[in-house]
Amino acid sequence: MACVYLHSRSLSDIAHSTAANNAQASALFSTPKNPQRIPANTPPVFRGLRSRICPRLLRLVSNVNAGQAPRRSVPVAYRIMIATAFVMLMPYTVPAADELPKEAVLPMGMAGKAIQASLDACNKDGYRVSVSVVDRAGVLRAMARADGAGPHTVDSSRKKAYTAASLRRPTTELAELINKVPTMQALREMNDQVLMLGGGLPIEFGGEIVGGIGVGGAPGAHLDDACAQAGLDAIGAAPKVPAPK
Repeated sequence: MACVYLHSRSLSDIAHSTAANNAQASALFSTPKNPQRIPANTPPVFRGLRSRICPRLLRLVSNVNAGQAPRRSVPVAYRIMIATAFVMLMPYTVPAADELPKEAVLPMGMAGKAIQASLDACNKDGYRVSVSVVDRAGVLRAMARADGAGPHTVDSSRKKAYTAASLRRPTTELAELINKVPTMQALREMNDQVLMLGGGLPIEFGGEIVGGIGVGGAPGAHLDDACAQAGLDAIGAAPKVPAPK
């Protein structure tokens, strides 16, 4: 433990106190007699820091009290003690940060690139659609609606993207699954954001799902899928729709 916060009074108070207070300060600033109080995971560079610095600060206080050192040295020493406290606490804050989980984030630039590629693919075939991209939590990252696309396509594209990211599978597969397995019908009732309709694909990089893309407005779920896959291809994400033969 650093010596900086072992006493509630400032060094200026200690420097001008009585001999009894100096004796108390000596006990506070002295090297701890029990080495077990120093955690075992403390790096070697910090282990002797307290025993080296605290006695020097004590001598400085004593010299000021005896008139052998200028009083302006006390504020400087006080700053040194504050810095010592931060240094001593470093070994305990860094490991905690290292233990936090790390997650990949879909950049906004990639989201926009995928949307534009999907819009271009549908526009080439004359389909007016909306395209949405969500992050891994299903929160909308970006959305665009082509000129003339129906207003309902905004919500459908977002919900398809949400469903694909949340359930980690293409919405076409999910729609086929609930048709084949009656007990899976409850999936569509999880919340009002789930839409079991083709056109939603998870966005995957290196085996990690980082979001979802949804397309709504083409005359057929398989066409929505094809436009969504064009968006994945544009950003190098794992393919989710088989290439046409």
